[in-house]
Amino acid sequence: MRSLTIKNLKKKFKNVNAVDGINIEINEGKMIGIIGRSGAGKSTLLRMINRLTDPSEGSIEFDDTKVTSLKGRALRKWRSECAMIFQQFNLIERLDVLTNVLIGSLGRNYSILNLFGIFSKEEKISALRNLERFDLSEKALQRASTLSGGQQQRVAIARALMQNPKILLADEPISSLDPKNAKRVMDDMRKINREDGITVICNLHSLEVAKRYCDRLIGLADGKVVFDGSPDELTLEISKELYDLDND
Repeated sequence: MRSLTIKNLKKKFKNVNAVDGINIEINEGKMIGIIGRSGAGKSTLLRMINRLTDPSEGSIEFDDTKVTSLKGRALRKWRSECAMIFQQFNLIERLDVLTNVLIGSLGRNYSILNLFGIFSKEEKISALRNLERFDLSEKALQRASTLSGGQQQRVAIARALMQNPKILLADEPISSLDPKNAKRVMDDMRKINREDGITVICNLHSLEVAKRYCDRLIGLADGKVVFDGSPDELTLEISKELYDLDND
């Protein structure tokens, strides 16, 4: 079984250790929740896994790939295999939904034709299938800007799937959504995890959502792992430490 292995990972910004010596191993096919208050290092950790940010120290490996040593084409390939969705969706709002999803294929299959917005029939069929999977095929020709926030985030997930990823990283994917849309997005990510076997690593502010959807929770505080276990193992005392709450 393939795994993502993180050893002594650190990221320092000036005099602040945003991530401070993290050691974790994540087996393929799991749904992982990264929890903790704002500033705990959650987003920095995900950005290092995707190599949007380089670590100050430590290593990241996936299977036999030394992620922290990748450059050039090999790094671009990793970023396609380790797809990422963001809090603010990052869609091109003036383009239609289908084109936004098709853009996801550029990371693994870039060509001069794609530069001019010309995609193959097979790519278009795959994009429509991904939209259909999230009940969005009827929105394919609408401008992305006309969609609700929840719909835009689901389009972003469909776009990520065009990369044929092995890992899906989600950085606070529901923080700007209402409860109904947040539930739909989380349901869809769990569906991808269960049906496709894609490892999902998700930063979540809501402890209740993390406990409901994730197989394993990794709690960060001040850039360090202070909890690593199943949702059932997370005690009230540890929760208070994670979120810096008064014990009284």
